[in-house]
Amino acid sequence: MRKEPINRISPKGLKVWRLYGVMQSAVVLLIAVGAGVLNWWLEGPLWLLVIIITIPLLYTYVFVYLFPKLRWLRWRYEVREQEIELQYGLFIVKRTLVPMIRIQHVDTQQGPILRRYNLASITISTAATSHTIPALITSEADELRSRISVLARVAEDDV
Repeated sequence: MRKEPINRISPKGLKVWRLYGVMQSAVVLLIAVGAGVLNWWLEGPLWLLVIIITIPLLYTYVFVYLFPKLRWLRWRYEVREQEIELQYGLFIVKRTLVPMIRIQHVDTQQGPILRRYNLASITISTAATSHTIPALITSEADELRSRISVLARVAEDDV
């Protein structure tokens, strides 16, 4: 059996995923505040108020701390001459091999939050699907995109 891929995504990716979790948690908190006010206004039961307070706290813990950490720990990739290997997942770890010969094109993406942290994502497209390597340092993403493009071209010439 092969060893797991050796390259990790940037530790800044963990910060970005946590920031996304904070934004999602803020929405859940606003909904909970609205539900709490409604519960108070309608003189609802105290146990319902406890649930309304507990849900955003649990949600924040899971989506700001736990899931981003697990996701970052499991995300690995490796670009080889003949293939790209990806490993990712939270509870079920998925390993994918993408043959160079199947790659049609490679893109980099960078939204405002990734740009703030000098990160970019690479999307590798095949005829059937696309695969993304998230949260790479921008210069590393550009180099990797160029390298994959060259290797995919070489693999295509070999056919």
